[in-house]
Amino acid sequence: MAGKKLCLLDRDGVLNVDKAYLHKAEDVEWIPGSLEAIAWLKKQGILVAVVTNQSGVARGYFTEDTVRKLHAWMQAEMKKSGGEIAAFYYCPHLPGAAVKQYDVECECRKPKPGMILQALKDFDILPGNAFLIGDSPRDVEAAEAAGVRGYLYAGGSLLEYVKSIVHDCEQHGIS
Repeated sequence: MAGKKLCLLDRDGVLNVDKAYLHKAEDVEWIPGSLEAIAWLKKQGILVAVVTNQSGVARGYFTEDTVRKLHAWMQAEMKKSGGEIAAFYYCPHLPGAAVKQYDVECECRKPKPGMILQALKDFDILPGNAFLIGDSPRDVEAAEAAGVRGYLYAGGSLLEYVKSIVHDCEQHGIS
């Protein structure tokens, strides 16, 4: 267990350009270096999981099936580039939601740590062997609540950012 590592990534703003309520493959615009970063992490033996709030479901803009189909398409694109996402976790909830079944105060909507804790459990990873990259303070807050190191991505090559994080962890003896 001590050797397994996990990189958690927010989706919109980290893997792909954040376009309001993205739900169609034809609208995906990859962040520079994102496909390469996933492939590089795989070569390093680091598992990758996506943790993403998807309130568009709760707002009635698209369905959970639409989210799953987009994630399957994203996975196929990752594999074409030599990478792989071990799992996609998403939260469809939103307090006060238009779609009543999703009007829930849940534990999975970031900044709460539910999706991160589920990923740690599913892959039997210790929090100290995981890190999260997000583009919002709520992502980092969720990581910290789960006992995971959180990093705020502000743009540029995701590949270079990921490499710098992994290198920094190695330099400081963090597994």
